[in-house]
Amino acid sequence: MARQWWLESDGRVDWTQLPADTAFEGEQLSRWVKAQRADWSGLEADQRDLLAASGIEEDQELAAARAAAAAKPKVSRADRFAQGLAALAQFVERERHANVRRPHKEPLETVEAGRGGEEQVVMSHFALGTWLNNQKARRAKLTQGQLAQLAEHGVEWA
Repeated sequence: MARQWWLESDGRVDWTQLPADTAFEGEQLSRWVKAQRADWSGLEADQRDLLAASGIEEDQELAAARAAAAAKPKVSRADRFAQGLAALAQFVERERHANVRRPHKEPLETVEAGRGGEEQVVMSHFALGTWLNNQKARRAKLTQGQLAQLAEHGVEWA
């Protein structure tokens, strides 16, 4: 796909400046090229050679960002539920109701382990409206305790 684009462009493609919405033959070319440039070390040598022959090279910044994201510890479902509950409690305290609109993001301080293992406070925007909507859609899978916690904060369907 990228090679065909490159050939049709007479080899005059600056892959680093490819607009994010670039599509070719119905495929998201820019997204694919970005993924290849970010995961360069994960590609086979012959794949890298083919890409390099078309002028596509590794993007070390993208690769570093990808590695950093992969190194982040995964949040368990229980921890994610606790985060959602904390965000909901904060929202209810401030707004005096639990009617959260789907696009609402609640500013939330969390404590995370830093690079050296020390704890640090991180401010994030928890997608509370989406989280609450997902809890409602999956309420049959919630425990009685989780439903009770949601009900305590004024969630009517819990």
